[in-house]
Amino acid sequence: MSRFLFALLLLMPLCGAADAIYRTTDAHGNAVFTDTPPPDGSVSEQVDLVPINTTPPPQAVFMPAPDRNTGEEQPEALAYTVSISAPLDNTTIPLGPGNFSVTSTVSAALGANNSLQLFLDGAPEGEPQRATTWALTNVFPGQHDLTAAVIDGSGAILALSPAVRIFVLRTSSIRRNRNNQ
Repeated sequence: MSRFLFALLLLMPLCGAADAIYRTTDAHGNAVFTDTPPPDGSVSEQVDLVPINTTPPPQAVFMPAPDRNTGEEQPEALAYTVSISAPLDNTTIPLGPGNFSVTSTVSAALGANNSLQLFLDGAPEGEPQRATTWALTNVFPGQHDLTAAVIDGSGAILALSPAVRIFVLRTSSIRRNRNNQ
């Protein structure tokens, strides 16, 4: 009952809404607009209003929510692309212990069960991780191919980067400076 009275009170001002607007001028020369003619009988002018443009609201589209009680895990619909951004292809790692870092970029945020895996010459390097950088240490001298992959929780590869070839130079105790012999 109280809702009905509340709605009735809200609609009451609309019931007595005037269909005309009157323009008068006050004692200071200011224009005054009102919905009732002036009570003192002063000169007023009725203003004709142009109809207001209205547009109906767009039709609401309701999509059913996915059923979360099926117990089945929904496959992730994201298509990932992954690439190695550092080091660049055909980079030479200078003389030293063979330590360098690898940085990758991924096109979309990783899903909850997805991670990144670095491969050095086709073999996994370290454990899968969510970070996009790896620190490699004591990499043997020579030519190596690096790839990065987005993998799911079971280890299946969802996306694989193009290979980046690097060349590692290291000092060797076998080759001594010939001037010192």
